[in-house]
Amino acid sequence: MIHPTAELLFDHEQIRMDLLRQRAFNLRWASVDPGVIPLTAADPDFPCAPEIADAIARYAQDRYLSYAPAEGLSFFREAMAMSYNERKQVNAKPEFVIACDSAAFGIYTVCKAFLKPGDEAIVFNPVDFLFKHSVEAAGAQATLLDVPLDPNDPIDMDRLQQLITPRTKLICLCNPLNPTGKVFTRGELEQLAIIAEQNNLIILSDEIWSDIVYKPSTYISMAAIAAAEQRTIVVTGFSKSYGLAGLRAGAILAFNQTHFDCLMEASGHRSTVHGCNVLAQVAAAAALTEAGEWLNAFVEHLHRMRDFTVNSLNELPGVRCHVPLGCYVAFANITDTGASSEEIHRLWLTEAKVAVVPGLPRWFGSRAENHVRLSFATSATILEEAFDRIKKIQAL
Repeated sequence: MIHPTAELLFDHEQIRMDLLRQRAFNLRWASVDPGVIPLTAADPDFPCAPEIADAIARYAQDRYLSYAPAEGLSFFREAMAMSYNERKQVNAKPEFVIACDSAAFGIYTVCKAFLKPGDEAIVFNPVDFLFKHSVEAAGAQATLLDVPLDPNDPIDMDRLQQLITPRTKLICLCNPLNPTGKVFTRGELEQLAIIAEQNNLIILSDEIWSDIVYKPSTYISMAAIAAAEQRTIVVTGFSKSYGLAGLRAGAILAFNQTHFDCLMEASGHRSTVHGCNVLAQVAAAAALTEAGEWLNAFVEHLHRMRDFTVNSLNELPGVRCHVPLGCYVAFANITDTGASSEEIHRLWLTEAKVAVVPGLPRWFGSRAENHVRLSFATSATILEEAFDRIKKIQAL
């Protein structure tokens, strides 16, 4: 299928506001009061690629929705491995791919597989709360590594080494890093690989944002670093790149039989307590094999929305925002406004009718304080309206 240009494909007219208000929950259109613009959860306002919907319809039309294998359908696992091989130069094998119920469950599964009570895991600060939650759910302790808020600044590898103890078993890597938008360089990943090898650590590499990277930055998978491949577990999903959050589709990629077996045991899939539903795997496989052109156009659109959002934030009194290298969220410092992140969140929500995510420790860690996060995975029209509203109240 030949798609129109990014300008047309992601024009405001493509957004079905009536359906978003019925279906987009998790702090978004269906969860907020009428009239509020939610720049909250990182979930696109645009419909998914038509190839994905067509694949679901074709599969469902046969009216057989039987059980899938515990590890995932073969065509999904093959598509996942092929995508990583071709697009990320990773030696992924279908037999070591596990289809799972979302990247969030993938993170949880890795922590359950490789951590036990009393163990420790390195977790970034700031980062999405799911890492600390999953580590603690396994009975382990999250050791927080403060990372730069400017996505261009390097990670302090000396400090990372200092935090490692004999009880440390896992490094949790989020690349690109939500919420700052950092994209790790090859040099940083190679340093991480050395540290992991020296301390015999597993690397959990959350790569759900790996398709959303803005030129001239380039994405390198942790598993593409030869020294790290055999100790890396990749977790990814389809909510950010393809707008499939509601399908709860994710994948775990192991690189040896031992890790694969541990992950399958931890997943609960063979007991049927957990598992990835069939239609989610059909959709994800179609995304990987048929929606590449759509994804490229989406990233092109997001690049423009990123620049508009960052520029608009930096025009606000007391607000400073670095340019994210990846992800489609902006992480704005509001310290100079004299208000807390919760106060700014409340002010913008009640007076401007614009919802953002406050940088509270429970969402992103202590270093998120005095920040707010905004998603810009929407149309130029919606972003322009949101910032017009915010500028009006900021000028009062």
